[in-house]
Amino acid sequence: MKTKNRSLFSKICKCYSKTDIPGTPVLQAVDESSGLTPYDEIKDICKDLVLSNDQLRMVMEKLDMEINKGLTKATHDESIVKCFTTYVQDLPDGTEKGNFLALDLGGTNFRVLLITLEGQNFDMKSKIYAIPQSLMLGTGTQLFDHIAQCLALFVKDLNLQDEILPLGFTFSFPLKQDGLTKGYLVRWTKGFNCDGVVGEDVVALLEKAIERRNDVKIDVCAILNDTTGTLMSCAWKNRNCRIGLIVGTGSNACYVEKTKNVECAIPGNFNPDKPHMLINTEWGAFGEGGTLEFVLTEFDHAIDDNSINPQKQLFEKMISGMYMGELTRLVLEKVVDAGLLFGGKCPSDLKKRGKFFTKYVSEIENDPKGKYTNCRQVLAELGIRNVSDQDCENVRYVCSVVSSRAAHLASAGIATLLNKTAENNVTVGIDGSVYRYHPHFHDLMTDKLCQLQNYTFDLMLSEDGSGRGAALVAAVAAGKR
Repeated sequence: MKTKNRSLFSKICKCYSKTDIPGTPVLQAVDESSGLTPYDEIKDICKDLVLSNDQLRMVMEKLDMEINKGLTKATHDESIVKCFTTYVQDLPDGTEKGNFLALDLGGTNFRVLLITLEGQNFDMKSKIYAIPQSLMLGTGTQLFDHIAQCLALFVKDLNLQDEILPLGFTFSFPLKQDGLTKGYLVRWTKGFNCDGVVGEDVVALLEKAIERRNDVKIDVCAILNDTTGTLMSCAWKNRNCRIGLIVGTGSNACYVEKTKNVECAIPGNFNPDKPHMLINTEWGAFGEGGTLEFVLTEFDHAIDDNSINPQKQLFEKMISGMYMGELTRLVLEKVVDAGLLFGGKCPSDLKKRGKFFTKYVSEIENDPKGKYTNCRQVLAELGIRNVSDQDCENVRYVCSVVSSRAAHLASAGIATLLNKTAENNVTVGIDGSVYRYHPHFHDLMTDKLCQLQNYTFDLMLSEDGSGRGAALVAAVAAGKR
């Protein structure tokens, strides 16, 4: 699929309200018994997925309360949105120089990168390695031995095995950090469930795996989340970057907080005289304990009930790419069963969990108005052929409802952080496959952020992902040693 060309920055000139979901239906016959068209009935099935600004402001209010609980020492342990301290207090200033490694682990693949920095110039070499599902569900030792092996192969391919290489480790799972190089896994997400890692220092696990090989010289200088890496990567280019957002397989955000407000930081592991510290919110957990029950739908409950972590990561399940396709499938299945789509005949693939991929949502919404080429191709892959334009329009409507809600919830989260930052001209660095490839996500967020808060902002696509950010954290940390 071709991605939509878009500016890296959204220019906030004029805010206006949009009351409906993108996608205009073609004319349909009215059901005389009910007075409704099939499109009206589909809208009724989807109505709980369309959130008002009042509902989104309530989400913001509850998220702000949870963030404050996470920052406060007395309530941190019981908070849902943990606001983990990253101990990153310095943003890159352009003077970083040398070779730095980055390890970016956050899904079914991981990346190893070598970044050579000299002022505002950089050279990047990278390679992607797969993680078989057997390792995702195996032991921690097996997982980290695999990562160490790939690291060693990468370094040797570049003939750098005799050089001491500082490494920044992006670990995109909930971490409790006690320092820049101490991070304890709180829980697995994104389909991982390796034994012997929860509660352990993942830096130590990586270092032990490297030591077992004893064939490369790697100095792990920092562990960070992918949101922190995204913020650091964008801050290297734009000094106004204060917020990092991921909308991909998962969803999370980090932001720059005043050091004096970070009560949960461990004394002695940071400099209290430095004014700011990056906070990893771990907002994916928002909604646990019934906090978001007022916006959860029957489809969200079905997603949650069939997940490997029921009652956990509810906000993430409403936004991220890991669940967006399945949410769409569940809605489409209900619409078909109501006799409103495909003549009421539901193909077997549409009844199978996981068969409607998130990429289908982006592809279908990327069709020009009135054209349905991508939609028909997607439906053909699901065994659905000879569909009418109206069927395609209705499928696109369902896709747009699900993706618009995701964008609006992400916007509510970012609006909350913009209000906490309380500055104009803040840049929000964003990465992740949903934001990067969905044709309307950027514009949906821009419009909704205008409606939900009053600060000026830019949305900046992170060109190089969180990997470069990890290397920059290592570079800044190595320079402070």
